[in-house]
Amino acid sequence: MKHLAAYLLLNLGGNASPSAKDIKGVLDSVGIEADDERLEKLLSEVEGKDIQELITEGTTKLASVPSGGGGAAAAAPSGGAAADAPAAKEEEKKEEKEESEDEDMGFGLFD
Repeated sequence: MKHLAAYLLLNLGGNASPSAKDIKGVLDSVGIEADDERLEKLLSEVEGKDIQELITEGTTKLASVPSGGGGAAAAAPSGGAAADAPAAKEEEKKEEKEESEDEDMGFGLFD
């Protein structure tokens, strides 16, 4: 990623096709050592290609990748909902007791 970031910075700066030396110069300026193998692979991958087209192509590929999120919660069945209500209240009470026990540890988080 660091090699790609340096390549993109150079490209934004007006260097349409940065060389390995250019990229190493950017990385050296911030104290990062360039990995020659990865750098050569990057340059071979982008050689002769328009960076804007690569970004557009990558964006469309990323759009099809599922990204986190829990999704929608399933609705509770209506038949047993009334019977489950007392059990839910008991669980809430237990959780409240556990939380209050945690609060009395004798110190605060930011003390």
